[in-house]
Amino acid sequence: MTTAFSLAPLFRHSVGFDRFNDLFESAARNDSASGFPPYNVEKHAEDQYRIVIAAAGFQEHDLELQVEKGVLTVIGSKRENDVEGVNYLHQGIAQRAFKLSFRLADHIEVKNAGLANGLLNIELLRLVPEEAKAKRIPINDQKALQH
Repeated sequence: MTTAFSLAPLFRHSVGFDRFNDLFESAARNDSASGFPPYNVEKHAEDQYRIVIAAAGFQEHDLELQVEKGVLTVIGSKRENDVEGVNYLHQGIAQRAFKLSFRLADHIEVKNAGLANGLLNIELLRLVPEEAKAKRIPINDQKALQH
């Protein structure tokens, strides 16, 4: 029997995708047995991130990206008989369907995605609204408080 416990206190000092534990646990739950397709999570600047997924053999119309309730889901499904008249003697390029999900941290938005050279690049940006940013509160002396 396993007991669920909260790891939230451990992540209080985390921002953006620095909560790698959540990210990898989420991905591991999706397809821990095969690890397909391989992917990288990259941090390019303080507020810029990129997910790179190896999608060899897939075209734009074979891939679907969606964000719902803070979860980015990438679905790849190759149509059968994309190349008619081809009889494979050996097919080593995996083109099986996949589904990857990534839990996005607060204020992380997907800016764009592109497929080039067999790699799906998903650009992410952290946009913190003004009301969520830290504000400096001036400390007045006691004389200023007494009118």
